[in-house]
Amino acid sequence: MLENVKKIAVVGGSGTGKTTLTNNLGRRLNVPIYHIDGIHHLENWKTRDTKERDRIILKRANEEKWVIDGTYKSTLQERINKADLVIFLDYSTISRLNGILTRYFKDKGKERPEIPGCKEKMDWNFIKMVLTWRWTKGKEVKKIIMENKDKKILVFKNRRSLNKWYFDEFKEKMEL
Repeated sequence: MLENVKKIAVVGGSGTGKTTLTNNLGRRLNVPIYHIDGIHHLENWKTRDTKERDRIILKRANEEKWVIDGTYKSTLQERINKADLVIFLDYSTISRLNGILTRYFKDKGKERPEIPGCKEKMDWNFIKMVLTWRWTKGKEVKKIIMENKDKKILVFKNRRSLNKWYFDEFKEKMEL
């Protein structure tokens, strides 16, 4: 399925494993990896100006090859337009909450490689955003993605189905 794929948009709420999937796909396909959170956040969780952030994201999306993860709606349609494949991680709220808590307890206080200068943290606003995402931003994101019927879109409802697809896709390359 990935033979002629040069541009992949990985989309989903916090805690779905977008970063891990993006890193793995980028390495396997030997294409540049871009994490939108790493573009949006500056050192110590300061945020970049929205127009500047979107300009950088779209510049990356205009490149010949990439895997870009993130769900920022301001550039989502443009990234979908340019992508050869869209992977939507449409996990349950409980699964995403488990994902952020697992990451937090594993990496508490450590710098996040995809967001240089920012240490893993947790606060009530972030938890609240994860708890409400599916019915707020997630609903809008899903609508945008599903309106692009001409695109190759993979929707995964849980980590098990994503992992099965990933290992099936790369099985031949992983066997010695």
